[in-house]
Amino acid sequence: MAAVRPPRMARSGPRRIEPADIAPLNAVFSDAFTERYRRDGMVGVRVPFLNPLIWRFAIEDAGGGAMLWHDDRGRIIAFNVAHVSGREGWMGPLAVTPEWQGQGLGREIVAAGIAWLEESGATTIGLETMPRTMDNIGFYSNLGFVPGRLTITLTLDVPTVTGPGGVRLGTLSARDRDDALEACAALAATLAPGFDYRREMQITHALALGDTVLLHDRGALVGFALCHTAPLVEGRAREELRVLKLALADDRYVPALVDALGAYTRDSGCRRWAVRVQGEATGLYRQLVQAGGRVRWTDLRMALASHPEPVVAAGVLLSNWEI
Repeated sequence: MAAVRPPRMARSGPRRIEPADIAPLNAVFSDAFTERYRRDGMVGVRVPFLNPLIWRFAIEDAGGGAMLWHDDRGRIIAFNVAHVSGREGWMGPLAVTPEWQGQGLGREIVAAGIAWLEESGATTIGLETMPRTMDNIGFYSNLGFVPGRLTITLTLDVPTVTGPGGVRLGTLSARDRDDALEACAALAATLAPGFDYRREMQITHALALGDTVLLHDRGALVGFALCHTAPLVEGRAREELRVLKLALADDRYVPALVDALGAYTRDSGCRRWAVRVQGEATGLYRQLVQAGGRVRWTDLRMALASHPEPVVAAGVLLSNWEI
């Protein structure tokens, strides 16, 4: 029997997501992505709720870009969390609850995200989706997005022996931390002008979600990796450190960064660390595989044709477009 659709006009939004919305938001997230997996043939998959602290990070990072829609009874039916880091803009997660799909609400929430990112000065606007999901790829393509390369998630186990652990932002004094944040912004800007991850680093520190590993060469900052060690899934034990943002002035610093991330993973009580490598970072990818990295997942990166990603001519800049 076909599902009964609610009236097309019985909805309102967007309004800003608040911390009190996290519990119902988690339910919409789980239902929508479980249905997506089911339609892709993965019938036995049930997407779990996210850790509420991860939601707090996402909505604080997004600010006014964290938007939701609700029906005439006040129930959340869709959301889009749009983030901007300097000139880099991206959307995720975003979803429409299954019973409201097919009524144009998906287009509405994506259009609202694009408009907010443009108003915020983003020159890059993108998102990531599962490469096997043709419906999603076609949907975003019809809204002006074009496919880029794959983002490949690699995991590396904690080594029994690690090199120097590097410096971590959270261990510095307030003054030194401010100086380090400025240095991180300067390094990111040399790789992709206008890109800036200081806000994400500050929120991560404030919520005790993880830390930022800093790599120096003769006193100069040559790399950083913003990491989360808090469990991604609600109720799970801490097992995996996740790299959200990564910058390296040159590929030759990869071994030192691998050592520093291995040391932080060990010290944080995690068993492994994960990094999402964009397909153009071939030098980093090869070195991570040689260091024991194992491929775990792939996503397709898509960007608006009018707001493409910049080309990083030298060095490495990775930006996770998922929370």
